[in-house]
Amino acid sequence: MKKIILLNIIFLNLVFSQQTPAPSQDKSVLIYGGITHVGNGELINNSVIGFTNGKIDLIESTDGNWSDEILNTFSDSNNSKYDTIINASNHHIYPGIIALNTNLGLIEVEAVRASVDDDESGSYLPEIRSIIAYNAESKAVESMRPNGVLLAQIAPNGGVISGSSSVVQLDAWNWEDAAVKYDQGIHINWPSPYTFGRWWLGEDRGLKANNNYSKQVQDLKNFFEKSKANMNVERSMNLKSKAMKKILDGESTVYLYADDEKEIVDGVTFLKNFGIEKIVIVGATESKNQLDFIKENNIPVVVKQPFRFPQSVDSDPSNTFKLAKLMLDKEILVSIDPTGTAQSRVSVRNLPFYAGSFSSFGIDKEEALSLITINPAKILGIDDEFGSIEIGKSATLFISKGDALDIVSNNVTHAFISGRNISLETHQTRLWRRYSNKYSSSQ
Repeated sequence: MKKIILLNIIFLNLVFSQQTPAPSQDKSVLIYGGITHVGNGELINNSVIGFTNGKIDLIESTDGNWSDEILNTFSDSNNSKYDTIINASNHHIYPGIIALNTNLGLIEVEAVRASVDDDESGSYLPEIRSIIAYNAESKAVESMRPNGVLLAQIAPNGGVISGSSSVVQLDAWNWEDAAVKYDQGIHINWPSPYTFGRWWLGEDRGLKANNNYSKQVQDLKNFFEKSKANMNVERSMNLKSKAMKKILDGESTVYLYADDEKEIVDGVTFLKNFGIEKIVIVGATESKNQLDFIKENNIPVVVKQPFRFPQSVDSDPSNTFKLAKLMLDKEILVSIDPTGTAQSRVSVRNLPFYAGSFSSFGIDKEEALSLITINPAKILGIDDEFGSIEIGKSATLFISKGDALDIVSNNVTHAFISGRNISLETHQTRLWRRYSNKYSSSQ
């Protein structure tokens, strides 16, 4: 009897903890009166935005003189009135924020090994697909939406070649429904040419040369050459070579994790020698003197999360902000890695505030917004659908009472993914309601 009761409790907890994704858009929506931040640097005051069947079909700017008669003049392509009208006066409208390089849905509780799926054993794992381990009902996933983070790149960690990442939208029943773009890129951790002394063995704590660097690079080269030789073998069961074929043929992007100048130059040169052109550098903390090299090779950069410990004892704490500004001045495509470390996935929800902080270092506020909207969309190859509010694109956007890039004023009231009006309810909002009256009720 006790076992039956226990099973019922577990079942009920699972049922009530599940998210309920929004149904497909069946009624057209008109949002009027808001300040629209397009995502590509443009700003539209007193805007009117309409979308039907998940696609934006109307964007206009008006004089702000709203009345029922004026609103009735806005109609969709079928010359019929919009079904749902939202008054966004004194509100801000933004495209859905896109988070790069996250392990959302791959880890639930670090201390519970069975819920950790972001890393596999081994060093060369191009065949590992992070998407099949993605948990669409993760508590971490649902907590992203109230801050406007509506899409994410789900990436693996660990090893030299970690595996492939995919792009998902953050309101789905399962990973198949969530997927926006499968196996979009493969992640490579370039070996470091330097290492820190092992103080526990009596070595100097300072930085010194990595004596194994040449061997590590040669091992990677051998793996690439072997994969290239085997990738076109008919009926081959070599999953690693099959996975590598996507990047060697130019189908997938290589995300090169490199911080030091030598890592960047050696890594990019290595990949170029194998004919790989679709490269994105992740990190690049010490790239200041190699910006011309990065620009010449037309390589986007994902800078590290700015609020973290400095890279070294003499690093400028504001280095990430200044580096991003230098890159933008050179017209390098820049975005932000919101995690900083593999374990800090919960910080992804603060991505809009990270972007807002860049505006204090000479970067225009709308350009800072681009770092988390259109720029990551271009990097992921989904900018034809996402990343900006434009006619013909997916109606993936949200409305905030205040500036969404300001932690004080951010207050998301509505969010849409492909026109679906998604829930902003999370376990955090439920707990807030539960305890909000705790002290008043006890008095």
